[in-house]
Amino acid sequence: MVNNESESPAEVPRLHGWLMMSFGLLGLVLGSVWILQGLNLFENELMSDQPAWAAAGGALALTGLVLVVIGKRRRESARPTA
Repeated sequence: MVNNESESPAEVPRLHGWLMMSFGLLGLVLGSVWILQGLNLFENELMSDQPAWAAAGGALALTGLVLVVIGKRRRESARPTA
């Protein structure tokens, strides 16, 4: 075959878990920013010194971390064993 292509679609490498990992990283970063704003580390912002934003950011960062771990496991389980 040309360029080592195989005829069966089952052997085509697929991207597994990348979308979940991307959303997880986005949630992790956004949650971290919300935590810092809620703890008044970014002064003169709308959400500064608001404990509710720190709590919401913690929940979002934790959810993002869980999504990254699940996406990583999906990527590892989708690798072909050779």
